[in-house]
Amino acid sequence: MAGRTFNDDVDWDGWPVESYLAENYRELHPSDAAVIAHHSSCYRELAAGGVARAVEFGAGPNLYPLMLGAAVCRSVDAVEAGAANVAYLRRQLAHGPDASWAPFHALARRLDPRLPASCAAALAHVRVVHGDVRAVPEGGYGLASMNFVAEGITEDFAEFSELCARFARCVEPGGRLIAAFMENMPTYRIGAATVWPGCPVDVTAVTSVFAPLTRQLAVTRIDADPTLPDYGDSGMVLLSAVAR
Repeated sequence: MAGRTFNDDVDWDGWPVESYLAENYRELHPSDAAVIAHHSSCYRELAAGGVARAVEFGAGPNLYPLMLGAAVCRSVDAVEAGAANVAYLRRQLAHGPDASWAPFHALARRLDPRLPASCAAALAHVRVVHGDVRAVPEGGYGLASMNFVAEGITEDFAEFSELCARFARCVEPGGRLIAAFMENMPTYRIGAATVWPGCPVDVTAVTSVFAPLTRQLAVTRIDADPTLPDYGDSGMVLLSAVAR
């Protein structure tokens, strides 16, 4: 539809990594603590080392989803299209994560004591893959995680739905899906100058997209976090499911 921004319209190589981290991840906010608690509960249902290959579907520069599966996933492909995000991830893995990630790791380890004792060790199983998530092959993984991706790369609901379908299909039948979405996220600004697409979704929309693709689908939400910048969202939607 005319006037809408689609994924391919955006220069993802120019993602403002430092501004994004400063606004969202230089301290542990209550909303992220809630996401970590949700995701950790999903991982605790799984056996230690029980997933041979997992994928972080659109990793961005966010390290805590990569840490959460360290007790369960023997390897994780962090698939990311943006050059600046890829460079950040590779620096973090090569030279050790920024100190600001330590509280995220500490909370994750309190919730799942099976996790390695340090941030660096919790990331040792991660491989950064510079590529488009739409090229991730179907059925190649036992678990997939996606955090704040599908609703933040397009303004078009059909494209959002297609990306979610690709996410659901990248695991083998019976594979686990864990995800978080911004709720009712409009087009948004990071820092003083950059504007990025948003596709407003809620529990009903996420459920409608994933219900035909999954079983054991559980979709919940949390309220907007007043300690975060006001991007215009109304909270977060959290998902766990098993792929059909």
